[in-house]
Amino acid sequence: MPRATVQDSSRISLRIRPEDKALLVRAVSYTHIDLTTFVLQNALEAAKAVIDEAERIALSDRDSLRVLSALENPPAPNQKLLGVAHRC
Repeated sequence: MPRATVQDSSRISLRIRPEDKALLVRAVSYTHIDLTTFVLQNALEAAKAVIDEAERIALSDRDSLRVLSALENPPAPNQKLLGVAHRC
């Protein structure tokens, strides 16, 4: 999993084009919350979605049944696996 460098600060600096800031401020005016809260809430929601997509495995019904079957009825170990097990 990729790791981003995190500094010892709770602040984030952000450079933004004036028209982008105007758009954010306009959206904020409809929500009745401050700009920081608006940006943070939406950034956190987007971050959670990205992490969920990257860390979740979605299986079809067929593949789910194959995994469950393999767990319930595992194949016999092959020679290579047995050799490694004996060395440990």
